[in-house]
Amino acid sequence: QVQLVESGGGLVQAGGSLRLSCAASGRTFSNYAMGWFRQAPGKEREFVATINWNGHSTDYVDSVKGRFTISRDNAKNTVYQQMNSLEHKDTAVYYCAAGLADGCRSQKSFGSWGQGTQVTVSA
Repeated sequence: QVQLVESGGGLVQAGGSLRLSCAASGRTFSNYAMGWFRQAPGKEREFVATINWNGHSTDYVDSVKGRFTISRDNAKNTVYQQMNSLEHKDTAVYYCAAGLADGCRSQKSFGSWGQGTQVTVSA
């Protein structure tokens, strides 16, 4: 498995931006599709975005399209999520995950998970 550590969360006002990072170690990073998921208080964890192994293919949940951008730097073993125009409903713990299947949204397709980073958007 690959080890993942997220960073970049915090408190931001509605309309603001944050960039999350997820540093990977332990395995060949470029072998993995990467994803971002989130879990809001009282809700189940949900898919947010995914990127394939070389960064050429991405997918987003409809609620973040046009506001969030997932990217990766295989030389730095890091995946990012730029989050713009944040809304209160984006408040959640954000998790990055690594999997071996490109283009999947299911959590079952991701075998390695980080500990999560809290994003709080004030209304």
